[in-house]
Amino acid sequence: MGKTFGMRQLSARHGVLALLLACIAALTAPAKAADAIVPPAALETGFRQMYNLDFDGAHNTFTLWEASHPDDALGPASNAAAYLFAEFARLHILESELFTDDQRFAKREKQAPDPQARAAFDRELAKSDQISGRILSSSPQDTKALLAQVMSNGLRGDYAAMIEKRNLAGLSYMKTGRVLAQKLLATDPNCYDAYLAVGVENYLLGANAAPIRWLLRLGGAETNKEEGIAKLRLTAEKGHYLAPYARLLLAVAALRDHDRETARRLLNGLAEEFPQNQLYRRELARLPPQ
Repeated sequence: MGKTFGMRQLSARHGVLALLLACIAALTAPAKAADAIVPPAALETGFRQMYNLDFDGAHNTFTLWEASHPDDALGPASNAAAYLFAEFARLHILESELFTDDQRFAKREKQAPDPQARAAFDRELAKSDQISGRILSSSPQDTKALLAQVMSNGLRGDYAAMIEKRNLAGLSYMKTGRVLAQKLLATDPNCYDAYLAVGVENYLLGANAAPIRWLLRLGGAETNKEEGIAKLRLTAEKGHYLAPYARLLLAVAALRDHDRETARRLLNGLAEEFPQNQLYRRELARLPPQ
C-alpha cells in the first residue's frame, strides 16, 4: 500500500511524463543502422505537417504511405500519432503552464475525447500492432517493428494519462516503451529518435525526491535526471522525426529549471521552423522580456 501511495503522489506531481512518453518514442530507423541517417521522405513530411498543425495533410501523407507500404508498421503508428496530437491541440493539452505547475497538473479536469478520433486512433494502433507482431514473431530484432511497438506504448500512455487522467497506466506504458527502445538501441545505436524514450523516463522520474526515486527503481524504472537531459539532446540534435519534439521537451525542462534563455532560444527556433503552430509564439509571449 505504501508503494501504491508513493506512485500516486508521483503521478499527481509529475504527470507531465505522459506528454513526454515515447510519442512518441522512436519513429526513425529503417532496417539497417546506416539507413537511419536519412528517413523516408514521406514520413518525415507527415511529421512536419503534424508539428505545423496541418493534421489533415499529415493524415493524407500517412495514409498514402500505408497504402504503398502495407508491411511497414510505422505507417499506421504515425497516423495514430497525428490523431493524438490533433486531440492535444483541440484540448490545449500542450500548454507549458500545465507542465511547469505541478499543482495545476494535479487538479486538471478529465478531458472529453472525440469518440471518432478515439476510434481512428485505436484502429491505427491495432493495425500497427498486428504488422509488428507478425514481423517480430520471426525476426525478434527487426528495428522497424520494434520502433512501431515502442511508439504504440508511448501513444497509448499519452492518451491514458493526458486525456483519460490515468497516470499510473501512463507510467507503465512509459517504462515498457523505454525497455523496448533500449533493446532497439542495442541493435542500432544510430537510431537517435529512440533516445527520446530513454531520456523522458530518466528526466521526469529523476526529478523526484529520493524516497520516490527509490520506489520507482524497485519497480524497474530509470531515474537519472542528467542522463535524461543528455538523451533528449541527442534526439534534438541528431534525430529526424522527433527532433522538433525533443526541442520542445527541452524547452519545458528549461522552464521548469528557470532557465528562460535556453527556453527562449529553443522556442524561437521552433516558431521559425513551424510558423503555422502558434503554440511556440504563445509560449514565447509568456516569457518576461530580455
